[in-house]
Amino acid sequence: MRTARRVRLLAATATATAVAALALTACENGTGTRDEGASPAAKPAANATTPKQTATTPSGTSDAGTGTGKGAGGGGTDAGTGGSGSSPAGGTAATAKAPGTGRGGSGSAQVLCNGSDTAVTVQPLSRPLNHMLITVRNTGSRTCYLTYYPVLRFDDMQWVPQPAAETHPQAVTTLAPGESGYAGVLLSAADGSGDGGTTGRRLTVAFQGMTPNSTGGASATPALPAKGVYYDSSLRVTYWQQDRNDALDW
Repeated sequence: MRTARRVRLLAATATATAVAALALTACENGTGTRDEGASPAAKPAANATTPKQTATTPSGTSDAGTGTGKGAGGGGTDAGTGGSGSSPAGGTAATAKAPGTGRGGSGSAQVLCNGSDTAVTVQPLSRPLNHMLITVRNTGSRTCYLTYYPVLRFDDMQWVPQPAAETHPQAVTTLAPGESGYAGVLLSAADGSGDGGTTGRRLTVAFQGMTPNSTGGASATPALPAKGVYYDSSLRVTYWQQDRNDALDW
């Protein structure tokens, strides 16, 4: 009986010792006891205390920059473009503008005076000496413009008489139906200083367009006196004038 009680005492002591050892181990590693059937706690991320910086883009756009804005050639408008399908120049062609008038027309091209809508005559004058007057009368039904100066050619002449710069008018000569415009011609030098003098038998008067030296339409061939017209290298012409006296007073 005493032996059996001793055995139980030894067994109890051994159990107590084992429990004490287990408790001591748990205190040393700080984990305590845990349920063997429970899943292990998730390990925190190394930088869990710092929120992740996520890039944000404006509403309706993407990171690639292809949202609503368009690049070159896209549907959006770029700096310097006209938009709405317009051309860089504004989308419409400019109408012809008569030089010196400040008028751009009203959607239709201006009418030029030329050999098809005028009557052209020439008249040699004794005063001023060695001069000739060219008269152009508008025979059409619309107002026309006499631009710059007449381009003269006697017979097969290979050079073009130059205009007298001092005769440049303030505004382009404008002829209503029935009105006339004028140009004066210096045929030869009064002091005989010109050279290459000859007699012209046929005269062609050409008209200019809205830009210098451009064609203005049909030419005219006004009749000359039967004896012809003498001219030399001094041959010059005025710009077209609204007033007859302006064509001769130079």
